[in-house]
Amino acid sequence: MPDDRYRRGLAQLEAVSGAQGAAVVQSLDDIAPDLGRYIVEFAYGDIFMRPGLDLKIREIATVAALTAMGTAQPQLKVHIQAALRVGATREELVETIVQMVPYAGFPAALNAIAVARDVFADA
Repeated sequence: MPDDRYRRGLAQLEAVSGAQGAAVVQSLDDIAPDLGRYIVEFAYGDIFMRPGLDLKIREIATVAALTAMGTAQPQLKVHIQAALRVGATREELVETIVQMVPYAGFPAALNAIAVARDVFADA
């Protein structure tokens, strides 16, 4: 039976990402179940549950970080979808990506805009 930290994290993950977040975690069951548990417990049960930022700001910060990384397009897609789900606008997300240009460069921003375009088209 999952502990409170896992249950709390899973509830937060589902609130932010809907069924898609849980599907990502479940996709790890056959190869790296502990990785899925770490995502749920740490990222969502601990970090996303902290006071001080609402879910919209947390997702915008996550989109900025993933944009700056430039190597996490699948995760960026999930978090752009989540940001929209928790109240971020398309304009806020585009501006967040553009804001990363001086820090991460044009290629990272262009890649992120391509992901955003796909998410917006599917929404």
